[in-house]
Amino acid sequence: MAIAFVAVSCGSSGNATPTRALATVTRTTASPTRVAAASPTPSPSAAAASLRYVAIGASDTVGVGSADPRTGSWPARVAARLPAGTDYVNLGVSGSLSAQAAREQLPRALQLRPELVTVWLAVNDMNANLTPADYTAALRSVVAPLIEQTDARLFIGNVPDLRAVPAYAGADQAALGARVTAYNLAIAAVAQPFGKRAVVVDLFTGSAALTSSLTVAADGFHPSDAGYALIAERFANAIAASGIALR
Repeated sequence: MAIAFVAVSCGSSGNATPTRALATVTRTTASPTRVAAASPTPSPSAAAASLRYVAIGASDTVGVGSADPRTGSWPARVAARLPAGTDYVNLGVSGSLSAQAAREQLPRALQLRPELVTVWLAVNDMNANLTPADYTAALRSVVAPLIEQTDARLFIGNVPDLRAVPAYAGADQAALGARVTAYNLAIAAVAQPFGKRAVVVDLFTGSAALTSSLTVAADGFHPSDAGYALIAERFANAIAASGIALR
């Protein structure tokens, strides 16, 4: 499962457990989706611009909290801005932890030979009280094979400041903040050895807008459509800054 925003860092190991359990969501895998080409018979230049985009994650990647997850999830919004003819496959599974994603989503992602991959996995690991060290190892088991076995560029979301998210209202706020910081440091540490192939998408800086009453769904945990639009914008900006042209 995933929260309105997910950021990760490797810092203190204080385990903040929200007094309110995260919303339970039926494990769901989004159906593969192709972004329609600009024309039935793309020109050679259009074909050259196309790529395959694979999204790996949990319920926020699936789009839980959106009025129409198939089109309203943040990966779907990102895919809609990629070059015409792009293949978009959303492998997200609600409730997934990083280690589960390595077992359940990674093999399919490797099969698809993507050029672009987004990864957003952290909050479920936090809620399961994984230590930052264990989380680091689990996230690396997703990221490293994608770098080593494909030519994909990876964009890895970190954790926003969850202290304003309603689901965490009863949590020890200092401990929660420290844990978010620790997970975000872990995410940075996983990405760092791979240079430009693995980019951390900063969802923490200025994350107040991402965790406001307007951007969190009615369940108090997942993003709303407004929240997904903001998340998509952050990922899209990072993708564009890497040199991939967007529409």
